[in-house]
Amino acid sequence: MLKHELRKKYKSLRAELESSHISDLSINLANHALQIPIWDFFYFHTFLSIEKNKEIDTLPLITLLQGKDKNVVIPKVSDGNTMEHYLLTDNTFLKKNKWHIPEPVEGVQIPEGKIDVVFLPLLAFDKHGNRVGYGKGYYDTFLAKCKKETVKIGLSLFEAEETIIETHANDVCLDYCISPNRVYKF
Repeated sequence: MLKHELRKKYKSLRAELESSHISDLSINLANHALQIPIWDFFYFHTFLSIEKNKEIDTLPLITLLQGKDKNVVIPKVSDGNTMEHYLLTDNTFLKKNKWHIPEPVEGVQIPEGKIDVVFLPLLAFDKHGNRVGYGKGYYDTFLAKCKKETVKIGLSLFEAEETIIETHANDVCLDYCISPNRVYKF
């Protein structure tokens, strides 16, 4: 399928999900993360969920990471299609931006080159590690600034599509994707 078709399809499928079901699936995904060999790393970047878009709740994953004494880094949208990245601490004050994304107001900024693992939001992905996001390019821009070795892990409420048509040279592929039923490795 084409990216715009996949966006429409998966936004519709998400809209049908009950909040309690998303909560259960989110706990499942956090537990599946334990299967991926990432636990020797130090800086873990994750998105904070847009509740109204019925995204995966990343709180169980964040709780798991903090329980394993990992540094959790969260994004804040800045000028253009770029993001800044801040250490999530007990004192981090969050405020929703114009897209209803919770973001840190201020804090300790972490450069992209320090980030070891990135958990990515997505609408769909395929069996080759290609992903479809919301189409603004924020994560592709961010990932291009990360180390080559940074592990990229998608989080999906649904299973993989066979193939995404219309991939671009600047699209960054996933190393893994966690779905409710399994971990995909690419």
